[in-house]
Amino acid sequence: MKISYATAITEIKNNSDFTIYDDDLDNITWHDNNPTNITKAQILAKQTELQTVEDAKPENVKKASAVAKLKALGLTDAEIGALKI
Repeated sequence: MKISYATAITEIKNNSDFTIYDDDLDNITWHDNNPTNITKAQILAKQTELQTVEDAKPENVKKASAVAKLKALGLTDAEIGALKI
């Protein structure tokens, strides 16, 4: 699962009031005027941290391994995606 920037912002400050469009850091509207001055660098760092934790979960490690094996057999990303793994 891909961790969104919105999730990262909420992890930084759980009661932030914002809208982010298309998960684009240049398209954030702060409805609370960003009182703690959350920066893009902080959001990126938190998203990376959360994504690392998510990717390390056993079920995701197994999935990544399966995808790598299918690619080694010559399947394309589209073919692998069609398998819904």
